[in-house]
Amino acid sequence: MSRLTSEAKGVYVIAVTPFTDNGALDLGSIDRLVDFYRAAGADGLTVLGMMGEAPKLAAEESKQVVKRFVERAGGLPVVVGVSAPGLAAMQDLTETAMGLGVAGVMVAPPASLKTDDQFVNYYKLVGETLGGAPLVAQDFPLGTGAVMSNSVLLRIFASVPSVVMLKHEDWPGLGKISTLREAEKTGARRVSILTGNGGIFLPEELRRGADGAMTGFAYPEMMAGICARHAKGDLEGAANVFDAYLPLVRYEQQPGLGLAVRKYVLAKRGAMASATLRRPAQNLSRADIADIERLIARQERRLKEFG
Repeated sequence: MSRLTSEAKGVYVIAVTPFTDNGALDLGSIDRLVDFYRAAGADGLTVLGMMGEAPKLAAEESKQVVKRFVERAGGLPVVVGVSAPGLAAMQDLTETAMGLGVAGVMVAPPASLKTDDQFVNYYKLVGETLGGAPLVAQDFPLGTGAVMSNSVLLRIFASVPSVVMLKHEDWPGLGKISTLREAEKTGARRVSILTGNGGIFLPEELRRGADGAMTGFAYPEMMAGICARHAKGDLEGAANVFDAYLPLVRYEQQPGLGLAVRKYVLAKRGAMASATLRRPAQNLSRADIADIERLIARQERRLKEFG
């Protein structure tokens, strides 16, 4: 498996972590998920992200998950979320993951960081601690509470060579993509920019200079289709694909409920055996499920119209 570089492009699907109905790890469903994501057009996978329920796993379970994904991926690049309160846990999981052959690791800044210097020094320390492993800097202030400005990100890119990718999911954040790409024209180091937030702004993000998406959705072929059409210059076709899936993308964006929606649809599509979230978790109501089924039916009709 090749290492992540600043030229990475395409769709790196944020993979869910499958559990059995009683909350145990379901390693067999990891195989099914990898096959499903590959068939949907994924260029890579990201595991143990925030939507992968990483904080609910024991340390050894996290390693089991990484090992199983890498084994099944068969060369498809895998990025591992290693964010942790302390560097020791981060280093331990990174060493295991890189030893298994992953492409790189993703680190989000803690909410305790406030000043520009604190952010830059944090990523310098992470880069040194993780021994040069390719790093994805996760910029998700709505989830982490850590707000990184354009100037801070450019300083991080300049001072930490191992940071090769930005997982961009600031919101609103289209202007940030434009600013970072403009900075490259005056000498700033290029990094790959893959975007998050369930793909809800993906057509616009690609127009601003993003290289693809690193996010999840129960229909990852939507993101792959948008990126493929955009790469060919078919911007209208990319927008048409987005329009067909938008209502369900929007429904998945509900804070606290979105992962339950995603897992329900993935299980319905046969990508894994159970839609279970590990506790504590917010479960779907009958009314929620009725909404989802109605949205799926409408989506299928729109896709037929789109052809």
